[in-house]
Amino acid sequence: MPSYETLTVELGERSYDIHVGNGLLAEAGALIKPVIRSQRLIIVTDENVAPLYLASLETSLKAAGLTAESIVLPAGEQTKSITYFEQLIEQILAKKIDRKGTLIALGGGVIGDLTGYAASAVLRGIDFVQVPTTLLSQVDSSVGGKTGINSSHGKNLIGAFYQPRLVLADIDTLDSLPQREMLAGYAEVAKYGLIDDPEFFAWLERTGNDLCDGNKDHRRQAVVMSCKSKAKIVVEDETEQGRRALLNLGHTFGHTLEAETGFSDKLLHGEAVGLGICLAFDLSAHLGLCPQDDAERVRAHYAAVGLPTSPIEIAGVMWHTDALLDHMQSDKKVEDGKVTFILARAIGEAFVARDTDMADARLIVDNAIQQD
Repeated sequence: MPSYETLTVELGERSYDIHVGNGLLAEAGALIKPVIRSQRLIIVTDENVAPLYLASLETSLKAAGLTAESIVLPAGEQTKSITYFEQLIEQILAKKIDRKGTLIALGGGVIGDLTGYAASAVLRGIDFVQVPTTLLSQVDSSVGGKTGINSSHGKNLIGAFYQPRLVLADIDTLDSLPQREMLAGYAEVAKYGLIDDPEFFAWLERTGNDLCDGNKDHRRQAVVMSCKSKAKIVVEDETEQGRRALLNLGHTFGHTLEAETGFSDKLLHGEAVGLGICLAFDLSAHLGLCPQDDAERVRAHYAAVGLPTSPIEIAGVMWHTDALLDHMQSDKKVEDGKVTFILARAIGEAFVARDTDMADARLIVDNAIQQD
């Protein structure tokens, strides 16, 4: 029998449960059946995940009296694009889905974001379910209803707030993750402690290496704590008018680094966020907002689990300050020409800063990319 915990994202008529635990894929059909409105199900997944988990999901759905067709897309960040969005929409429509049909996103953040955005657009909105199979998607992208795709001008610039009907986070699927992907997801886990929960961050300092190395109890607890943290913020600010912006800690710098690498495998999203968080704490310390010791503690922890903590650690990339700052000006968080940063007064005390002098940001970027 599966063992799982259930959290609820309380959003009125758009409320939904997040189930976190082991063996959930085998019970997916029974858990999904009560929240769908018709028998029409389409699973969207990618070429990496399909051989691992598609058959198990299909078997579970069949056991619950449900059947589903599937669409398998190429794996990778490049799939989160206008080109593949159009292809996915056309494939969904070709299967004659109706307004009561449901999409199931089986995979990581790329598949979840792309499928969610497709669900928001097909027939002006159909239901979708998230079945995240990476640590990053389980703790971040599958929860909260941010869906979207990338543009040549930047990351996640096209999309919609559109909540899923259900999230199933099966901890067992993390067993198949390459270690680099696990670490990339871990960067987002630590983010929740750095935003507003210093005790969680301290727990991660004690357990992070075991978690990344395979301890399922620690993995499960980390996913539950992360989802609780995110759900609380989403309920307070669903469409990011205020407090939800704190979830972007590290993302202003991180998206800039990703853009410079062409959203390629040279730098994974979670790695970029981890680097961005280090730079955000550097900027906070430079401005006298937080102790230098806190910035060093953040960098030390990320380094201890094996994450890069400086852009110069990324092989094959020539960084240029002007290019990075240009990318920053295209970030979706720019308002009235001003770049929004999430800074910190201490570990666990993040805040939104809309008036940061770009000369200070330039100094931090310039220092970060200087080769010794």
